This record gives sequence, structure tokens and C-alpha cells, in this order.
Amino acid sequence: MREIVLDTETTGLDPSSGHRVVEIGAVEISNLIPTGRYFHRYLNPERDMPEEAFRVHGLSYEFLSQHKVFREIAAELLDFIEDVPLVIHNAEFDTRFLNAEFALVNMPPLAGARIVDTLAMARRRHPGGPNSLDALCQRYAIDLSRRDKHGALLDANLLAEVYAELCGGRQAALSLQTVHAVRVAAASGLLRRRPEPLAPRLSAEEEQAHFAFVATIKSPIWDRYFAGDEAAPTPISG
Repeated sequence: MREIVLDTETTGLDPSSGHRVVEIGAVEISNLIPTGRYFHRYLNPERDMPEEAFRVHGLSYEFLSQHKVFREIAAELLDFIEDVPLVIHNAEFDTRFLNAEFALVNMPPLAGARIVDTLAMARRRHPGGPNSLDALCQRYAIDLSRRDKHGALLDANLLAEVYAELCGGRQAALSLQTVHAVRVAAASGLLRRRPEPLAPRLSAEEEQAHFAFVATIKSPIWDRYFAGDEAAPTPISG
């Protein structure tokens, strides 16, 4: 199942106060395993960078002013994330900022049903414990040596590892989907019936050969099942 793990960096804490998104990092995963595809953009916030925010991510206005503004990359972002579930830590923060950016360019907001909040997942799994991204990385022995400052793409990659652990750990060999992810997909309408049923794989000749073989089996146990006989089967002697 395809999902997108996403993170942002901003100029502050509240988009209603004029703060803007300055970096977006998004990592594609399939059945909890990163595919190698990602989306990463720095953004010109069209405003100054407060010192408090600069200390968090180290992105200056001088650096950001050389990059595109959000309206110039919005379509690229939507093409990448499509309509799949978005995995975000403390999702209310990032989605408020992204939806504020979409509103500024007259584009629809992200649907709440597609958001998977790993902070809420962590609080359910580890009630009362510290559940910041740093704390979860330490809990799951995920390497934080690369993280000198916050960075959207780096944090999205770390969160992808945390998300896999929150879902029970990676099981790539079995390509398992998590129950949580399937529920998110169902709630957001991503699981749909095929418009046309798949064509049968058995030929008419193969089907007839199967029926002919079954007819040679004497007193098959399923005859009792279909007849409503609930008697216990005869034990096999040693």
C-alpha cells in the first residue's frame, strides 16, 4: 500500500498570524518500506525569518529568497502526494499550515480523513511517555546522529522509520499491510470496487477437469457439511 510520510518547516507557530511554510519534505513508502521516491522543496516565505524559527531549522530568509514561492510548486506537490494517506507527526500543525498555503492560492484543503497522525498513534501505544519525534527515535533505536537541526526531508525519513515501528515493525518479506493503514484507506474512500470484475483465469476445459476429478472422491467430508451433518469426524488411529 502506498503512503506518503510528510513534514514541514515554517517561520513560526500560527499561519493565521502570517507565518508561512519554508520547507516541505515527503517520502513515499509502500507497505511501510521507503521506495526511494521523495519530494523536497525549500520555499520563499515572502516575509522575514524570526530568530526563534531560525534557531530550530537554520533556514535564513537570504537563503530562502532564492527559491520558489508555494504557488509555483503546489501542483508538483499534489501530483506527488496524489490521494493516498499522509503520515504526519503532530499532523494538526502541518495540515493547518499546508491548508493555509493552499487557501492562499485558491486550492482545496487536504482532506482530514486521509491524515495519519503518528503522534496520536504514539500516545495510544505509549501513554504518558515522551512522544516527540526525537523521543520515539531514541525509543526505537533509530539513528539521530544526522539530526543537528530540524529539516523537513530528514525528519520525514526518520518518521518513516518510526511509523514502521508504531505499526509493529517492517515485514518486507511478507509485504504485509497494516490494519491501521487499511482503515485509513477505507475511511478516505481509497479502497474501491473494480468497475468490471476480473476475467476468470481458468479455462472451461480446466474447470470441467476439476469437476471430473472431484467426482471421483468417495464420500468427501464436505458432503456432510452441505447436508447439515454436524457429527464429529472419525478420529484417525495411530
